[in-house]
Amino acid sequence: MRKYYSLYGQLLSKQRLYEAFRHIKRNKGAAGIDGQSLSAFEANLEVELSCLLLELKEKRYRAQPVRRVAIAKDDGGERLLGIPTVRDRVVQQALRRIIEPIFEPDFHPSSYGYRPGRSGHHAIGKAELFIRRYRRDWVVDMDLSKCFDTLNHDLIIRQFRQRITDGSVLSLLRQFLESGVMVGYHLEETELGSPQGGVISPLIANVYLDAFDQFMKARGHRIVRYADDILILCGSRAGAENALRAARRYLENELKLTVNTTKTHIAHSDEGVKFLGVVIHSKYTRIQGKKVVRLKQKLKSLTKRNRGIGLAAIIRELNPVLRGFVSYFRVANCARVLKQVMSWLRRRLRCLQLKQWKKPSRLHRRLKQLGYQPPFRHIRMQSWRNAASPLASLALPNTYLHNDLKLMDIAKVKTGITVPEFGVS
Repeated sequence: MRKYYSLYGQLLSKQRLYEAFRHIKRNKGAAGIDGQSLSAFEANLEVELSCLLLELKEKRYRAQPVRRVAIAKDDGGERLLGIPTVRDRVVQQALRRIIEPIFEPDFHPSSYGYRPGRSGHHAIGKAELFIRRYRRDWVVDMDLSKCFDTLNHDLIIRQFRQRITDGSVLSLLRQFLESGVMVGYHLEETELGSPQGGVISPLIANVYLDAFDQFMKARGHRIVRYADDILILCGSRAGAENALRAARRYLENELKLTVNTTKTHIAHSDEGVKFLGVVIHSKYTRIQGKKVVRLKQKLKSLTKRNRGIGLAAIIRELNPVLRGFVSYFRVANCARVLKQVMSWLRRRLRCLQLKQWKKPSRLHRRLKQLGYQPPFRHIRMQSWRNAASPLASLALPNTYLHNDLKLMDIAKVKTGITVPEFGVS
């Protein structure tokens, strides 16, 4: 195994820092504890990078504490994020680009989280392959409790030291791990974990968990891992139970992580295996129900009838949401679900337009403009039921919504596709 001795010098380049800033700018992100935004940093970019470079050269650079942010999880809990300052994100990104190529080629081939050229689509596709082609239909669905927050710092450095002997680089990594967390106005020390939200945290987690991946590979187990979402795919229930015991023992004893015994379970693909927002069955893949519910909640909030803006403006807000949803979930066999969502959404848009027209006479005028001849029925313009009436559909046909107002029709997107893994073994 090749070792790398002198890497810190590669960090001492203004061009490398500038490229790192351009990368984090594309990813956007909030300000850290100093309140400095990306735009404020960019406004004085030359000076900021020069100061940062000088601190790194003189080894005066010190990582600042991260800002704690809590976001709600689907299960009602909270995910704790740590937002570094912009200057710390620049250094983390520059360092990541130096050390990631050292570890990347040797990572387990079925590890997909936060790796270049890999995505959740590839992870889903690999799980489907194991289940359907190789009949590994008994699946251990493992859940780790607060994985990022409980990574052991000494084990992290030990893992990196296997390939990197440059003490300055390892010292910089430890700084990021031990910089602390600012909760309100109170500074908390970080004795464990690598904060989610840090640029380098995904690489740290992958290096840390690769020991588990290689352990399972040596035992002959088929796994698919996306960050801390782990599937172990087996040919029998007894094999799955054996794999679960071995995996739990290694994760808890060797890596000092905690397996959530409540959520970790063994499932058969006939019943469905939940993974990355979808449910993989023996012959098809569907979207998890809660993901459709969340989409409809988002669309509902954008199509409230009291928003006071026109239909075209609302559709411009809807399209990115629809495009993002279908871009991810097109790997599922979800044509019927997408058709139902679009039918429901068009009805909401018609309901919104009827309310904005206020009086039936405005609806009747629209129908006359389209060439329909009276008499027309008088309907209640604020009724959800009447939004599905023939008059509403004639006044606002699907072709008008999609062709004229450019509403994206996700029901026309091809689904059940497999995303090819270019250059991935």
